Amino acid sequence: MANKAIVGEKLGMTQVWDDDNNVVPVTVLRVAPARVVQVRTPERDGYSAVQVTYGHKDAKKLTKGLAGHYASAGVEPGVRLVELRLDDTSEFAVGQEIGADTFEPGDSIDVTAVSKGKGFAGVMKRHGFAGQPASHGAHRVHRKPGAIGQCATPSRVFKGVKMAGRMGGTNVTTLNLEVVRSDPDQQVVLVKGSVPGPKGGVVFVRNAVKGGATEGAS
Repeated sequence: MANKAIVGEKLGMTQVWDDDNNVVPVTVLRVAPARVVQVRTPERDGYSAVQVTYGHKDAKKLTKGLAGHYASAGVEPGVRLVELRLDDTSEFAVGQEIGADTFEPGDSIDVTAVSKGKGFAGVMKRHGFAGQPASHGAHRVHRKPGAIGQCATPSRVFKGVKMAGRMGGTNVTTLNLEVVRSDPDQQVVLVKGSVPGPKGGVVFVRNAVKGGATEGAS
């Protein structure tokens, strides 16, 4: 699991130039300072994580339970309350701020977000099927999946068969991306390449937990 994480908002894509004057496509993430509301530990909660909020919201617009949660922690209410799962939370305290300076240029990260919803899609778009023959008697079946089950035995379709259905709108994690620039003053982080989700979507960034992890990563 990770030992560093932040939450941000996807603003879109642009490009920057590196030291060798090569164009680098980047995704711009707005990372407002996140305030720690609660620290979860394995001894008390069964897992380790930090509960954070970001932005600002009038306490009068919250439910009484949520407003009381912020009040008991002594933290100003934010627009959203999220948890960042971490290996070790001993260095975090309630009220502490986590910002864009958590990561530095060159760090290897994993980014998680809800992918764009694409609605109902066929098997060729959703699963990459090749489709049926374009000629030789094929009649209006060019994009259909073909047989999906068996005959009399077992006379049913097994669970998990790839078929047409709703595509997108699921949690997607892109591994081993690179931080190109981190600017806490402007509250932005530039990530090389694309990340899941639409513009304005919430993204979770953690240090890479598989190959390519940087110093300090587990």
